[in-house]
Amino acid sequence: MTRPDDHLAVLFAQDLPPARDPAFSASVLEAVARRRFQQELAFIAAASLAGAGALAMLWPVLRPALHALAQGLAPAGLALGGAALFVALASGRLGAVLSFR
Repeated sequence: MTRPDDHLAVLFAQDLPPARDPAFSASVLEAVARRRFQQELAFIAAASLAGAGALAMLWPVLRPALHALAQGLAPAGLALGGAALFVALASGRLGAVLSFR
């Protein structure tokens, strides 16, 4: 004789979701990640292309201004670069990275 709970368990077992398949789940997640990566890559490529086009159009205007600015700031830039190099070498971090020790 079966109990009523056993009869209900048999009926409800037919509606249970199938067991998880880890390989299928991994392949679906991989496909989703690949699609998202391709979309982000396409967006970055389009933004870079638009930026390059804008820079190409503005370059005749920007070139003289950048040239004049670079001549005026070159000594200060060299001094700041030298100071940064001195601090990096004095702190020992750059020496450790470049295997001076």
